[in-house]
Amino acid sequence: MKYARIAGTGSYLPKRVMENAELEQMVDTSDQWIRERTGIERRHIADDSETTCDLAEAAARNAIEMADVSVNDIDLVIVATTTADCVFPSVACLLQSRLGITNASPAFDVQAVCAGFVYALGVADSFIKAGNAKTVLVVGAETFSRILNWQDRNTCVLFGDGAGAVVLKASDGPGIHSTHLHADGRYEELLHVPEGVSRGYADMQQQAYVQMRGSEVFRMAVSKLSEVADETLKANNFDESDLDWLVPHQANLRIIKATARKLSMTMEKVVVTVQDHGNTSAASIPLALDVAVRDGRIKTGETMLLEGFGGGFTWGSALVTF
Repeated sequence: MKYARIAGTGSYLPKRVMENAELEQMVDTSDQWIRERTGIERRHIADDSETTCDLAEAAARNAIEMADVSVNDIDLVIVATTTADCVFPSVACLLQSRLGITNASPAFDVQAVCAGFVYALGVADSFIKAGNAKTVLVVGAETFSRILNWQDRNTCVLFGDGAGAVVLKASDGPGIHSTHLHADGRYEELLHVPEGVSRGYADMQQQAYVQMRGSEVFRMAVSKLSEVADETLKANNFDESDLDWLVPHQANLRIIKATARKLSMTMEKVVVTVQDHGNTSAASIPLALDVAVRDGRIKTGETMLLEGFGGGFTWGSALVTF
């Protein structure tokens, strides 16, 4: 049996940094309120000329360099995103071209919002375990600022832009032990962008923005992330004490702390980047992972739980030995 092993990580953040103080000038909020409620201090915002594929390309090149692979060794490209450059082609196809991958390997996007990277990781893992791919590029990339209403203080303070990537290679040992993916579409209206192609874009400038009922999303996120963590550990006969790291979706520090408590993990064993990145949706987990790998916290042979929760609702986890 083959496993998918992380051979390289990479990330990219736009140069522009928006501090909480700037938001105080835009909506009725305060730096203190944002920090206390979310843990966010700043976020990165893409330049008007930057697209999701631009961010994805920079993160991908960093991951490919760490993995020390040729671009034509990559036989599958998956991009998790909610904010694609265009209706089609996919960001993955655009990225494949940008990178110069000419081997006609498959490339496609996955849309599961903030759980998107875990979903994409699960698909990539299945391809490798089935013997249908040997080297896979998985990217989470978002220009989420493009779907924010900057007059809505409930949402505009939360999100930022960025990209993170991993290169997976087939290996004889873990690697990815398992992934666990879930969804429940009954909760659509709690967190959604209500407009799209088939519903029409006539009022796009007024309505094609994130809408969220925050307290209800918070409760559901804490509940489902706890459930999927238990599911993942039981599936692999792991105890909470077997985990070296928790690398969660960076949505809200209170959610992250609640998840850590459920796993009896101290915050020293939790990778937290939400203060600097905000919620970057599908990019948040691979961004946090790359930060912790490159600063030396996460070491070869250590085991981590990755988990995310997003609109849909979608949620999922991956148990990974680095």
